[in-house]
Amino acid sequence: MLNIVDVDVNNPQHAKDLVSMLNMYALDPMGGGEALSDYAQANLISELKKRTTVRAILAYVDNQTAGFAICIEGFSTFACKSLLNIHDFAVHPDFRGQGIGNKMMQHLTALSEQMGFCKMTLEVLEGNTRAQNLYRTEGFAPYELNPEFGGAIIMQKKIGTKAV
Repeated sequence: MLNIVDVDVNNPQHAKDLVSMLNMYALDPMGGGEALSDYAQANLISELKKRTTVRAILAYVDNQTAGFAICIEGFSTFACKSLLNIHDFAVHPDFRGQGIGNKMMQHLTALSEQMGFCKMTLEVLEGNTRAQNLYRTEGFAPYELNPEFGGAIIMQKKIGTKAV
């Protein structure tokens, strides 16, 4: 039986499961293929507790952790409304192909509608076609303002010697 819950970072089981799932995702080739640092594993929950705009969900199948998402509330200046950025999203390999990702996306969509967000955003690797198919099925599309100028690209600049 599938159960999707909003994470309570003060719940020790939720905290443990969230860190475990994020580490599982980090170890996956689509998550970079390396475990979370000891620092991240030890401090993630205390840092999340400081951030009122971060939301997370966990998916359980028969009380086994099957998936998770960590989302950050952002703001669209053009719409002058809040948005939900899906920062991390993964289904455990043992549970892939069972529709859990779809159900998690539907849960996040319902949350976004309930909160009055104007849109949901995410980033996905070009080679992660399985995830792209899921996101398209759930109504996501590449971002562009004007086809003449093409789609948006994601860029990053790491700061410091141990930035992630």
